[in-house]
Amino acid sequence: MTLETLDPDPHLDADAFDDDVLDALGAEEYVFHVWGGDWCIDCQEQLPAFGAALAAAGVPADRIRHYPVTKVDGRKEGPGVEEYDIELIPTVVVVSADGEELVRFVESEDVPIATFLAERLAKVETVA
Repeated sequence: MTLETLDPDPHLDADAFDDDVLDALGAEEYVFHVWGGDWCIDCQEQLPAFGAALAAAGVPADRIRHYPVTKVDGRKEGPGVEEYDIELIPTVVVVSADGEELVRFVESEDVPIATFLAERLAKVETVA
């Protein structure tokens, strides 16, 4: 299954994003695990722009994992929810090629998902 809300916003292309953001998202062999719900307002607002950023950064589809989440009795349910301790959506977990969690975005921040992740990935790269 896929998240329709992660489909790239057709109004955003590479020119809509800072080059540093695109470079950080497209660097390495990062795998992006994305939990969301097409029914979720926060996901509807945030994931299309994130999908556009991933596309503009040239991240191949095989490195973007979709995890559709449902809400049952106020709890989030879906693949990987318990394993990754997902409580709020959207949640994006970036892992290295060997499966190590590097960065996590949870629901909302003061900046878009792509910018938040790029800033933190740049710090991971300088530490490595």
